[in-house]
Amino acid sequence: MNRVEYARAYGIKDLQGILDLQQANLPFNLNRSEIESQGFVTAIHNLDILQRMNAIEPHVIAKDGSRVIAYLLCMTRESCKDVPVLEPMFKTLEEIEFHGKKIAAQSFIAVGQACVGKGYRGIGIFDECYAYYREQLSPKYAFAITEIDYANPRSIKAHLRVGFQEIFRYQTAEQTDWSIVLWYWKNESCPGKDEVISPGSI
Repeated sequence: MNRVEYARAYGIKDLQGILDLQQANLPFNLNRSEIESQGFVTAIHNLDILQRMNAIEPHVIAKDGSRVIAYLLCMTRESCKDVPVLEPMFKTLEEIEFHGKKIAAQSFIAVGQACVGKGYRGIGIFDECYAYYREQLSPKYAFAITEIDYANPRSIKAHLRVGFQEIFRYQTAEQTDWSIVLWYWKNESCPGKDEVISPGSI
């Protein structure tokens, strides 16, 4: 393994690397054991969607040489309609509050998807990706937010370890349970860090 580099995605090659890694980690390309022990990604993007998202806020990637081995997608409100599976989350954010204000009225960046490739897990790359994500984006946004399928406990645990907190739970019409988690950047000692705020019923 070469020295891992953390960067923003600026070219087609980087975006295609994200798509290749995404495809390898979609549920239908994994067996049951891999899904349960290693986790999975849900949303499916194409190059056009990634380019439009990237033009607004370039994605964060980790590279081993020229190969993309991990990524964290940067998703703003403007991009939500490009990824229909995430529209319910953005609608939910219009209704729930954090620090006494509706989340939708605050400055935040959504993590559109997080993924670390096989062979690179368990060695700190996930945490380093998020450290770089915060370094790059915290000057512009008060917090990062994302949602995680409850059927993906590995991802939930990893996000809580990094510094996210669960603020809401809800269930879609398709009976999928989601946890909305938030990483507050403006103050290391976030009030209510270990509490669930305004929990939905699941």
